[in-house]
Amino acid sequence: MMNDVSASAGSGDRRNSKRPKYSRFTQQELPACKPILTPLWVISLFTLVGIIFVPIGLASLLASNDVVEIVDRYETACVPPSMINDKVGYIQNPAISKTCARVLKVPKDMDKPIYVYYQLDNFYQNHRRYVKSRNDKQLRDASKAYETSGCDPEKTTADGTPIVPCGLIAWSLFNDTYSFTHGNGESLTVNKKDISWKSDRDHKFGSDVYPKNFQNGALIGGGKLDSKKPLSEQEDLIVWMRTAALPTFRKLYGRIEVDLKENDIITVMLENNYNTYSFGGKKKLVLSTTSWLGGKNDFLGIAYLSVGGLCFFLATTFTVLYLVTPRKLGDPSFLSWNSKSGIQ
Repeated sequence: MMNDVSASAGSGDRRNSKRPKYSRFTQQELPACKPILTPLWVISLFTLVGIIFVPIGLASLLASNDVVEIVDRYETACVPPSMINDKVGYIQNPAISKTCARVLKVPKDMDKPIYVYYQLDNFYQNHRRYVKSRNDKQLRDASKAYETSGCDPEKTTADGTPIVPCGLIAWSLFNDTYSFTHGNGESLTVNKKDISWKSDRDHKFGSDVYPKNFQNGALIGGGKLDSKKPLSEQEDLIVWMRTAALPTFRKLYGRIEVDLKENDIITVMLENNYNTYSFGGKKKLVLSTTSWLGGKNDFLGIAYLSVGGLCFFLATTFTVLYLVTPRKLGDPSFLSWNSKSGIQ
């Protein structure tokens, strides 16, 4: 009788146990590669990484050094001396001319195409409220003009009529303009065609969507749009609405499709319309060539060289240590996974 009770209790314990059913998979006993990192393997691995990374780093740095850049900060230089202590008043006064002339000197030969960018510093396009202030349905489809959800505070006019395109991103459109003249008096045309992503033009901005009631309020945020052109053709807007992840960013303004020679003088006539003075921002005009790696960026080359150099240093250090104070390796056959008795 007691034996029956004990047996039933034991079977009940097994049924109520939370221990998983045994399998080689759950117990991590499946066949696997378990390399033993001997000094030879470690030294060889570090040396191999160094051999690969150092040439890549050198090639990246050389490509970056081949890029020619002209960077001109102008938001302070374009303020009249009489308004230097009231920059916000200057930019908000429509009676004051915003035209400004800048002279640039080409430091090295620049082969076409030469990309023209504007750069903004201390402008947080990644702010959560700013990023969300748009309506993608409205941008794509003319029948969704009344879709303004998420566009606060720039969603409708005072009488409730929807703004197209709505939202803070569109409202704050960059509106400085640039025109370039060569030192010999020849005008340099800026090609603004295809400066935006093709996928954005084809899928995010509708060819039947036209601006309505845009910048018609009391407070003007930035540039205005041509009401006769669909949003898919307004590439300055498309470029601007692809928001930047960092507070310092560049956006493509256009391309100059002629070569510039060393010591050429370029006169830039710009309209300093965009207000960065209210938040302490900076504006820069950038002319840049490109290489097979893109624009000028030394970080990638320095990173590859640093990792490659560190690997060479570690390989050399481990080699010296191994030669000066060698250590006898144990017998791998005694490892648990090499022993049949180690598998339970």
